Amino acid sequence: MNTFQYEVVSIDGDYANLRRIDAPDDGTKLVARALLPPEIMEGTKLLYEMMQYKIMQ
Repeated sequence: MNTFQYEVVSIDGDYANLRRIDAPDDGTKLVARALLPPEIMEGTKLLYEMMQYKIMQ
């Protein structure tokens, strides 16, 4: 399984724009907030693993 690290760039209603930390030039990825931890804010770093997003400590 692939593991990716993202940063929340912006939150727009029910969606969040995420940017890969290791590949910032790839642009942003629009993800439904229902798939993300509810306590995210702009600047939160996320780990995507096993088809789930988790806040990085």
